[in-house]
Parts: sequence; C-alpha cells; structure tokens
Amino acid sequence: MARLEVDSAADPVAVDAPDAALASEPVEAVRAPVRKRRRDWGMVLGVAWIVFVVAIALLAPVLPLQDPLELNPGAGRQGPGADHWLGADQLGRDQLARLAWGARVSLLVGFGATILSGVVGVTMGLIAGFYRRATDGTIMGAVDILLAFPALILAIALTSLLGASVRNVIIAIAFLGLPAFTRVARAQTLAYAERDFVKAARSVGASNARIMIREIAPNILPTMVSYALVIVAIAIVVEGALSFLGLSVSAEIPTWGGMIDAGRGDLERAAHISLIPAATMFLTVLAFNSVGDKLARRHGGVSAGVA
Repeated sequence: MARLEVDSAADPVAVDAPDAALASEPVEAVRAPVRKRRRDWGMVLGVAWIVFVVAIALLAPVLPLQDPLELNPGAGRQGPGADHWLGADQLGRDQLARLAWGARVSLLVGFGATILSGVVGVTMGLIAGFYRRATDGTIMGAVDILLAFPALILAIALTSLLGASVRNVIIAIAFLGLPAFTRVARAQTLAYAERDFVKAARSVGASNARIMIREIAPNILPTMVSYALVIVAIAIVVEGALSFLGLSVSAEIPTWGGMIDAGRGDLERAAHISLIPAATMFLTVLAFNSVGDKLARRHGGVSAGVA
C-alpha cells in the first residue's frame, strides 16, 4: 500500500493514504444511499378511479346533473358538447347523468353481492378447512356442484326465477361468487390451522369457534379483502351482462349495461351512446381488478383476475 510522509517537528510519521482520506471526510459522505421505494402508479390510478366513481355515485342526487329520465327528442343522438358533456342518447337523455345514476346500480350490486357471498363463503371455507374430513367433503362437494353450472346461465336462470330487481340480482350474483370465496378461505384456513399459535390456543382450552374467529379469521382477512375487490369487478361485469339482456332492474332505471344495449343499433351514427358507458365499465372493472390483484400479491395471497 502507498504510504505518505508527513513533516512535523518530530520524526516523520507514516500514514496509510486510504485511512487518511477516510478520516478527512465526514461520516455522512461514506454512508450508503437509502433507496426510495418506487410509487406504484398502477395502484394509485386504480384507487383514484375507484374513489372517483364511488363519489360520483354517492353524490349523484346532489350534483348539478340533468334529470337522467328527462326526454328531449330534439337532442336525440347528439354528440358530446356544451349542452350534454358526454352526449345524449336516442331519446335525448343526458349521458353524463345516466352514467352517474347507473354507477349507483353497478356499485350497489357489485359490493352487495360481494359482501353477501363473502360472508357466507368465508364462513363455509373456515368450517371446511378447520374441521376437514366429512365436513370438508360435504361443503366442498356442494361447492363443486355450483361450479358445474355455467356462471352466466345460472345468473340468468336465477334472475328469471326471482324477478328483475336490485335485491334479486344481488342474490343471483352472490351465488356465483360463493364457490370462489369458499375455496380461497378453505385454502387459507388449511395453511393456518396447524400453526403454533393455533395449537397454543387449543392447549389453553379455547373452543373451536373462538379459534376460528379470534385466531384464524384475522390472519386470512387481508387475503380475502384483496380477493373481494376482484369479485366486485366480476359482479359489475355480470350485472352489466344481465342489464344488456334486460334481466337486471326495471328498464326505467339507468344502468351501464342497459345504456350499452340501448346504443348497439346506432353504432355507426352515434357510437358514443354505447362506447362511453362501455369505456366507463371497462375502466372501473380494470381498477378493481388491478387494485385487488396488487393487494393479493402484497399479502402473498391468491392473485386472480377477470378473464
């Protein structure tokens, strides 16, 4: 190693050059830079769009929007402009107002069906994964029977049987989400049922119900919430399909699927009637699907998407 001679009144002193250089620099200069975590813009944009759509749906009655049911034949098929920011449909009804009120139906069905199927499905999955054996076989056998039915055909059959209303559509779509929640909750329960903290709870005399509710359920909750966002996206798509077929709610109530159906005969003359609600539904489904998928990966859970 190279050495430097330093003159002084005493004898020359040998100093290691690298040590001298380090000694002359402040401590902060030699610290390794801390890496900043990159912002996930996909997550940010997805959450922002969901918040925006939910806010528009909740505030639709108080926002300065036109009456979504008001007919104005003179403005029929009018494109976006000052009078109608997103255009008007064949009957002159304002597209922006109908989109806002249609969001109320789509989100109500999406969240309502997801909550209903989530509560029932997670409960069934917890019981199946915890007790196993005959209980597991019975519950998962029933789930497999539900999975054997084509999803959309089952939804059409249920809504046709129950009648067209928001409540019945929620019930019908909840049946479609039930198997998915049950299978994911069962898999998560199996992963935690033999952990040390569960064995410790058993050793102190905790009941099975207490172990499932207090020990296992909180651990699988993050995965189930992230998966629920994906189910919301699927529920919105199914509700739109039922509205498109005229099997969702009353024809007088604006829905995204109904708006798409209303404009399919005018795609060449007034494409905005169908394309604007279709684009709104696409962005909303994409946002829920993206946020749910990213949360699932972050928690190490199941990653799923809308096919």
